[in-house]
Amino acid sequence: MIIACRVLQHIAGWMVIRKLSIIVAASLALMASVAPRPALAEYPEEPVRFIVPWPPGNLEDALTRLIAEQMQSETGTAAAVINKPGGGNGPYPGAAQVGRAKPDGYTIGSLVSGVPTVGALVGIDGIKRDTFEPIGIFLTYPLVLAAGSNARYANMAELASYARRHNVVLGHFGYESVATRASVIAGMELGFEFGGDAYFDRLDCNTLASGDVDVIITTLQEIRPCLDTVKVLASITEKRIEMLPGAATLGEQVKGIDLTLWNGLFVPKGTPSGVKKKIAAIARKAIMGAKAQKIGKDSGALVYWQEAGEAQARVDTDYRKVKDMLRRMGDL
Repeated sequence: MIIACRVLQHIAGWMVIRKLSIIVAASLALMASVAPRPALAEYPEEPVRFIVPWPPGNLEDALTRLIAEQMQSETGTAAAVINKPGGGNGPYPGAAQVGRAKPDGYTIGSLVSGVPTVGALVGIDGIKRDTFEPIGIFLTYPLVLAAGSNARYANMAELASYARRHNVVLGHFGYESVATRASVIAGMELGFEFGGDAYFDRLDCNTLASGDVDVIITTLQEIRPCLDTVKVLASITEKRIEMLPGAATLGEQVKGIDLTLWNGLFVPKGTPSGVKKKIAAIARKAIMGAKAQKIGKDSGALVYWQEAGEAQARVDTDYRKVKDMLRRMGDL
């Protein structure tokens, strides 16, 4: 009898211990489910590269450097601008490098509008319709068609009249550039073709002075030092440049030519949305800051911040315009 009681007591004690073990295990599981989890690694953890597919010194380079400085200042992580001049291929080699990068936010392209439009349409290797996703657009270039002071023409109509009888060589940033294509189409509409063309990584006062070309497509910034000794035939902008009120836009002089050249930040498709939002917030702060706005005022450029959604809509609109333009040129 005594032995039986002890056995029962032992069994009862074991059952209590087991029940307590179950309660403790359940409590620990509940605590684990509501306890704060370790935070995921915060972007950026390693150096960030901004690829500018042009030589240093122009507007997209200067503004992208401000964005890189802002990122480094805010995050404490190194951020640098890497210039990738494209030789005779304009911005496309550098842009393709961005497209091939891992979509993690550590390689960001500062790309002109021709990359996701012309480049995607004409079959540039490594650049397709969906290669990139926009972070935002921040610059409209103050592009101009300019000639030397000794040119016998001062606007597009006079250039057309002269070019029908003489050889006029055009200097540009790449034949696949939106601005180059628009200028060639303008010539076609006015009844002339350029007698030749040449690619340059940089087009400035020295380019015109050398006599290698007759007309150049460049930014106002590049010819400001010699602005008094050149003739601006047209601005390739939405409206006239304030510093050049007498120079009509290309669209004013040739109906239907309403494309402009802009620049924005792009990342490879598939980059996490949180990463894109962080890049956008940093870039917006830099671009709307005093330094960037002064660059716009001093250069005649439009410097602003256009968010990703509007930027994508702008890419889509320009894509359709460029497609129509290429068809008119017989390239599609």
